[in-house]
Amino acid sequence: MANSSPSSVNKHISETSSRCRTECVATAHNFEVTEYSLLEGMGIDKFVSSSTFSVGGYDWNIRIYPDGWKEEDKGAYMSVFLRICSKPTTGVKVKYTFGLLEKDGKVSCLYSEGSTFQSGFWGCPKFIEKSKLKELLSRNDDCFTLRCVLTVMKEPRTEDVSTVIVQVPQSNLHTHFVNMLKDGEGMDVTFSVGGQQFSAHRCVLAARSLVFKAELFGQMKETAMKHIKIDDMDPSVFEALLHFIYTDSLPSDSDLDRNVELQHLLVAADRYGLDQLKAMCEGKLCQKIDVQTVATTLALAEQHHAAQLKDACLRHLSSQEVLRAVKETDGFKHLTASCPWIMMDILEKVAPPSGA
Repeated sequence: MANSSPSSVNKHISETSSRCRTECVATAHNFEVTEYSLLEGMGIDKFVSSSTFSVGGYDWNIRIYPDGWKEEDKGAYMSVFLRICSKPTTGVKVKYTFGLLEKDGKVSCLYSEGSTFQSGFWGCPKFIEKSKLKELLSRNDDCFTLRCVLTVMKEPRTEDVSTVIVQVPQSNLHTHFVNMLKDGEGMDVTFSVGGQQFSAHRCVLAARSLVFKAELFGQMKETAMKHIKIDDMDPSVFEALLHFIYTDSLPSDSDLDRNVELQHLLVAADRYGLDQLKAMCEGKLCQKIDVQTVATTLALAEQHHAAQLKDACLRHLSSQEVLRAVKETDGFKHLTASCPWIMMDILEKVAPPSGA
């Protein structure tokens, strides 16, 4: 029997460590289908496809088969599949979930699956029975949104683990700038907007906006001024503009959820060359287009070169019924007076009457 001396048992030994790390990337894609009843009867194995979206370095799309995927189902089900459009060299392991979103936000008919994609598509041939789907469509104006949450697992990797791990705090730069704006220390320029006073730091304004830089440090008449008057802007809009300049975000103000305030803020962002703020307003306005707002929003998009917002407005006007309703609004009269040339763009987008 071997004996171990105390010195050999307590002898210090060196250590190394490693770690196996498995990461994943998850993205949700919403595929909206309107006037679904017009798709019924297109036939077994006939489908409509979503646009292509990227997750985990691969391209994907969603296929909906209104009359089912296989003949044996006899058109009793709507089928739903996830398709990989890329051609990976090895299998791609994924988890995905399908769900139907109703207009009130309710989720119906959840389906989850895990698969390894090399090519082709996977999904659910019997996603929802036609009878249940008709009930859902009757509640949602003949439309629904198919939401796919796709998680792509990356290849596991092994890494050495350092014996000293230093946790680096998240950046709090924006907090310091918010405090600069609130505290008022070091402010050297004041703006008078609609009877209200706003103070700021010249250097911050100039660093964020070339227009402010020209006004405050250039050869313009305001160079030597410490007080600047702005006549054609609402105080709440200028306050939101300052908040963005200091924080790179919109203020948590309910007024900015309204269409008119967003329009005015987009105009201000364009005026001062704040492209990111302009894009943020453009994106919010795209979600607020309706019969009452589309005409004024389209005029705004045309006058301030907001291409994506203009395209969203024209798509909204592509229906004959919607266009007839919009023509009755005061906004349409303003649109025809301020941007008469836009009528040609509208005519190109409008769908022909049924039977034409």
